[in-house]
Amino acid sequence: MERWAFNRWVLCGVLIAPGFISAQERPPENPLPELRLRIISSLPGHHRAVPAVAWLEPLPGTQVDPFVPQRNYTLLQKNRTFIPHLQVIPVGSSVQFPNSDPFYHNVFSLFEGKRFDLGLYEAGSSKSVTFPREGVSYIFCNIHPEMSAVVVTLSTPLYAIAGANDSLVLRAIPSGDYMLHLWIEGVPKGFLDGLAARYIFSLTISTLEP
Repeated sequence: MERWAFNRWVLCGVLIAPGFISAQERPPENPLPELRLRIISSLPGHHRAVPAVAWLEPLPGTQVDPFVPQRNYTLLQKNRTFIPHLQVIPVGSSVQFPNSDPFYHNVFSLFEGKRFDLGLYEAGSSKSVTFPREGVSYIFCNIHPEMSAVVVTLSTPLYAIAGANDSLVLRAIPSGDYMLHLWIEGVPKGFLDGLAARYIFSLTISTLEP
């Protein structure tokens, strides 16, 4: 188990690889390794789930399936809230921003990721944005400052979004050489970049210094 600490949270990681089996043993349902991560609050009484994403970037020589769109992606605006708050999409995907409130919204993003400003649009209408490159896009409304959302655009299908218990599980990882990346809401990018770590996955797993 590995641990990384930042201010309010501690991140724990466990690597799980399938072991050797004999002819009498039942083979595992999925023989590929998985990576389990857990974000643990260092604050007493913490219970709010932490928005977070972990993903594995295949390094040269490692082959993985392409990350292709599986559905239409939507960030609904309702009750002055973006739903969902966090979304992961493949590079080149388009996201619809329908306005289901009875008043105007003005969706924009000016930081990292994709920069755009959709301007004012009325109730019942929708606009879309295409995200052509990897990155983290922070989405806001120019009229309602309490509204925010995050779109993480990736080129790898090997990712996990933190669940209600602040755990992340990357499953069925093909053998190869990877760089692990993390995004945790509220944690500075410079610190998260420092958490990037290289892993080699096979029947056994070894870790290398970043």
